[in-house]
Amino acid sequence: MIEYQIEAESEHIGRRIDQFLASAHPEISRTEIQGQIRAGNVLVSGQSIDRPSHRLRAGDRIEWEIPDKPILTPNSIPLDILFEDAFMVVVNKASGVVVHPGAGTTETTLIEGLLVDRKLPVSDDPARPGVVHRLDMETSGVIVVAKTLHALETLKEQFANRSTQKHYIAVVDGTFDETEGHVDAPIGRNPAMPQRMSIQKSGRHAQTDFSVLADLGGQSLLWVRPRTGRTHQIRVHMRYVGHSVVGDDKYGGSKADRLMLHAWRLLIRHPMHAEVMEFIAPIPDCFPDFGYHTLD
Repeated sequence: MIEYQIEAESEHIGRRIDQFLASAHPEISRTEIQGQIRAGNVLVSGQSIDRPSHRLRAGDRIEWEIPDKPILTPNSIPLDILFEDAFMVVVNKASGVVVHPGAGTTETTLIEGLLVDRKLPVSDDPARPGVVHRLDMETSGVIVVAKTLHALETLKEQFANRSTQKHYIAVVDGTFDETEGHVDAPIGRNPAMPQRMSIQKSGRHAQTDFSVLADLGGQSLLWVRPRTGRTHQIRVHMRYVGHSVVGDDKYGGSKADRLMLHAWRLLIRHPMHAEVMEFIAPIPDCFPDFGYHTLD
């Protein structure tokens, strides 16, 4: 654990915390430091923050446990490839598969599985080659991985500016009086449990739309469209409205064999020719039968 104390006369008062840590640790890229901050691994006066732009104040005590660099080990795992060309590969990720190595990861990750037969571009974080966006370990469905640096940067920009369309299918606890819903509530790190997210006034803007497809008798089948891309967004927003995702032991869902959340459909522009492309991951058998092809 590395600690810093910002004194009253410090020249660092008013400085961004990511800039401060980057200057103190030139061996670590600023992008990686920003990722550590957003992941809740940096504490200021005992509270986790998720904003790299946080300004330092007199009396701030900064605590940061720098994680060990995860080692990438290519290893074969079953991969359901939906699409692949020279620029990207689109996978139907299975529930239970971690996207990339991190602290405490012991099982083979999706990225390590892809590296067996492919080279993936490294940007700022060598532990996340080709990673454009992520799905939680427990979530199944469509995920795109870049195969060139240009594709990586172009696809990341699409997710950052929200020009992609993401569609999920979920089974949640409880039933609804209305057939449509919209959640607009900021999400941030849970101060009491930094590995979890919660609704925070100081959190990042987050919006989720959903439609009720079927009443399952005590549970509901939903079509969910997140308008932003916050960590655990759908899971946190559904808990917030009193309808946790079934199988979500982090956010109060009833018990199930898996998290009942599936990234069903993704629309992006191809990173080279900009044509709109649609990718669909078949609905797992554990989800209720429904005419999903009729949704648009």
